[in-house]
Amino acid sequence: MIEMKNFIDGEFVGSGSGTTFENFDPTVGRVYAQVHEASRDDVDRAVKAAQAAMRGPWGRMSIAERSELLLKVADRVNERFDEFLQAECRDTGKPYSLASHIDIPRGAANFKVFADIIRNVPTEAFRMETPDGAGALNYGVRVPKGVIAVICPWNLPLLLMTWKVGPALACGNTVVVKPSEETPATATLLGEVMNEVGVPPGVYNVVNGRGGDSTGEFLTQHPGVDAITFTGETITGTAIMQSAAVGIRDVSFELGGKNAGVVFADADFDQAVDGIQRAVFANCGQVCLGTERVYVERPIFERFVDALKTRAEGLKIGPPDATDTGMGPMVSSQQRNKVLSYYDLARSLGADIVTGGGVPEMGGDYANGFWIEPTIWTGLAEDSPVIKEEIFGPCCHIAPFDDEDEVIAQANATDYGLCTTIWTQDSARTHRVAAQIDVGISWVNCWFLRDLRTSFGGAKQSGIGREGGVHSLEFYTELRNVCVKL
Repeated sequence: MIEMKNFIDGEFVGSGSGTTFENFDPTVGRVYAQVHEASRDDVDRAVKAAQAAMRGPWGRMSIAERSELLLKVADRVNERFDEFLQAECRDTGKPYSLASHIDIPRGAANFKVFADIIRNVPTEAFRMETPDGAGALNYGVRVPKGVIAVICPWNLPLLLMTWKVGPALACGNTVVVKPSEETPATATLLGEVMNEVGVPPGVYNVVNGRGGDSTGEFLTQHPGVDAITFTGETITGTAIMQSAAVGIRDVSFELGGKNAGVVFADADFDQAVDGIQRAVFANCGQVCLGTERVYVERPIFERFVDALKTRAEGLKIGPPDATDTGMGPMVSSQQRNKVLSYYDLARSLGADIVTGGGVPEMGGDYANGFWIEPTIWTGLAEDSPVIKEEIFGPCCHIAPFDDEDEVIAQANATDYGLCTTIWTQDSARTHRVAAQIDVGISWVNCWFLRDLRTSFGGAKQSGIGREGGVHSLEFYTELRNVCVKL
């Protein structure tokens, strides 16, 4: 049995209260680790360690010195690539083929990208006139905010955690990370890397536990936390925002989504089917950027439904290390039960079940894993809860449309606004439609293609603020103006 401890002030320490919780391997449905749950006192020690590091050698480091350390972190993650891969896949059940191409490389790249950006980002400067004619010079200086609480989701644990930790540290902050209770392994492993490359104690801390009435709440309520960044459900974001209001702490949220995919009749058909398949079923549908609503122009609707059905039924469901695995399990029994409740709801509402809708038969050691079938529906009304609410599973509803105005209205008829994916070969339509859909990111003839320098975030109930490139620096720094009389 593996034991995972909290990482505080450069040391792995057990729970101050002696409380542990179980961590499951979702492929077999069995406990594989005991995780130490951080108490309120543990969280307090982590925050104080982070504050002390700000006053210590980390706070006195130059940008160049910090950047060099972050590059070493990235290199060391890549040197221990296989360990991170095994840890990530054991926690999540996702295929090695997915995590080895996305999660681990991006996890390392997030440190490299922001180490480079912080060394090259400009600030503003203005020469102004004064009544005496001598003038004055104003210039901006970016300074770290302080201790950042980093609260991470379970679907892309390493990638989304380093997406926050990388820029936070590059800007000179210190962090206290609370990984999801479902997926703490890679955050723990990263603590070893921080020590190995010489990141000072207290700069990177990890406190394990749940959210409400537990570690997450203790962290967001702590008065020593200067800002909070969170990726996860909108409901949880609301609770965190209420905590952040006490002390007027800044927040950065990437929250839920009910993203629309729009396929026009002039699209490259095979390319569109392939892209929508990935957007719906990648990571067993557990992707905030995934597509659960698909709108297809009527002339190709039936052909598209048939083609996506064939793709879904061709996905090999299996363990992470099998070379032909196309889809793994849900992360937990709780998450599977949630998704299955929507499968049942769709059936009760009279949906046409194109494929899936249940649990696949898995034999041997995998019989008790958290498996689920990729599922496609048609025929539901647009006001159905299945269409309106985020499910976060490998499923989608496909509906026909007849013109641009209709599909734009359908795509926007949601409380969320994270992303969309549009498929067309008409360049004028590309810009016309993308500009009218209320989201933070519009993909055209692609999905999940990211330049880490660009802005990322959601509109409406999908989040607050932007991450990526210099946009991350807006959150992780305070811009101080210096005015010098000449």
